[in-house]
Amino acid sequence: MKKLLHIISVFFRSLTEVYARELRSLVKDQGVVLFFLFLPLAYPVIYSLIYNKELVRDVPVVVVDHARTSDSRDLVRKFDASQGARIIGYASDLDEARRAINEREAFAIMEIPADYSRAIGRTEQAQVQLYCETSLLLRYRALLFSATEVSLDIGAELQARGLKEIGVSSMSVDDPMPVVAAQLGNLQSGFDSFIMPGVLILILQQCIVLAVGMMGGGRNERIMLGQRPVFATGSTLITLAGRALCYITILALPIIWLTHFVPIIFRFPMMGDSLQIFEFLLPVVLSSIALGFIVQIFTSEREAIFIIWVATSVLFLFLSGLTWPRYAMAPVWKVLSDLIPATWGVNGFILMNANGASLTDIEPLYRNLWILTAVYWAIAWAAHTIVLRLRIRRARLRQP
Repeated sequence: MKKLLHIISVFFRSLTEVYARELRSLVKDQGVVLFFLFLPLAYPVIYSLIYNKELVRDVPVVVVDHARTSDSRDLVRKFDASQGARIIGYASDLDEARRAINEREAFAIMEIPADYSRAIGRTEQAQVQLYCETSLLLRYRALLFSATEVSLDIGAELQARGLKEIGVSSMSVDDPMPVVAAQLGNLQSGFDSFIMPGVLILILQQCIVLAVGMMGGGRNERIMLGQRPVFATGSTLITLAGRALCYITILALPIIWLTHFVPIIFRFPMMGDSLQIFEFLLPVVLSSIALGFIVQIFTSEREAIFIIWVATSVLFLFLSGLTWPRYAMAPVWKVLSDLIPATWGVNGFILMNANGASLTDIEPLYRNLWILTAVYWAIAWAAHTIVLRLRIRRARLRQP
C-alpha cells in the first residue's frame, strides 16, 4: 500500500512540475499567448461582424422590358417588392444594361421578352431572362430566391384566373395548403448563422495546434543550438500529460467564449445543452493537442508554424463539410477529412447547438473523436519518445 501511495505521489509531483514549467514558458512567450488567447477571442468577433447582416438584400437590378405591357410592369413591381432585389431603372437594350453592370451600378439584368403578355395569356411558358453578376454568390442567391418566389406567385395568380374563368368558385381557387419553408437550425436562412458555428470549432482546433506547435518549435530551436532541455520526469507520457493539462487550463476561458458567449452575442442558434456541448468538445481539444504534439516533430523553428497555418486553414475548412458536403467528396478526401478532429467537431457541434441534438444522438461522432484522440496520443507519445530523444542525443554529440 505504501509503495502504491509513493508511486501516486511521485506521479502527481512530476505532473505538477511539468505543468508549472510549461505554464511559465507559455506565459513568457507572447506568440503562444497570441494563439491561445487573442485569436480565439478576437477571430470569431471579426468574422461574425463581417457576415452579421446574415442576408444580402435589395441587390440593384436593371430591367430590359421588350414587352412594355401592364403584365410586364406587374412582374417588375413584384420583383422590386421582394426582399432580394431593388429595381434601379430601365435600359433600352442589353448593351446599355451591361454598361450599368460594368460601372457597378447594378449586379443583375432582368430581360422581359416582347411576347411576355401573349405567352402568359395563353398559359404558355414565358422566357424571362435573369443575368446575374456572380462575383459574390450571396447576391446571386438572393436574386435567385426572389425570382423564384415571384415566378411562383405569378403562376398561382394565373392558375387562379384560369380556374375562375371556367366557373370554379373563388373559395376553391384559394391555396388550400400553403407551404412555408423553415430552415431547421437556421430560421433566418442567414449566411452567418450557417457557417460561423462550424468556423468556431475550426478556429479552436487551429489555435490549439498552432500554439502547441509553436511551443515545440521554440524547444526544438533551443535543442538545435545545443541547449539541453530540462525534463521534470523521464516519462514521456507524464511530460505530455502535464503540458496538455496546462494547455487545457489556458483554453478554459476561450472555449467558453467561443461556444457560449459568441453565439449569444451574435444570436446564433443555441438549442443544445451547454454541459453536454463542453463534454463533446473535450475529445476535440485533447485530439487537437495531440495533433499539435505531432506537429512539433516537424517544426524545427517557431516561424515554420505560420507556413502550416496558411497551408492547412483553408484545406480544413473544405474538408469539414461546411462548404462542400462530405458525402459528395472523393474517397481520398473523405478519408483525409476523417483524420481531422475539427471534421467531427464541426458536425457534432452544429447538430447539438443548432438542432438540439444530445450526446446520445451524435454517439457515432463522439465515439470517432475519442478513437481519433487515442490514435493521435499514441502517435505523439511514440514520436516524442523516439524522435525528440534522438534529437537531444545528436545535440549533445555536437557540443564541444
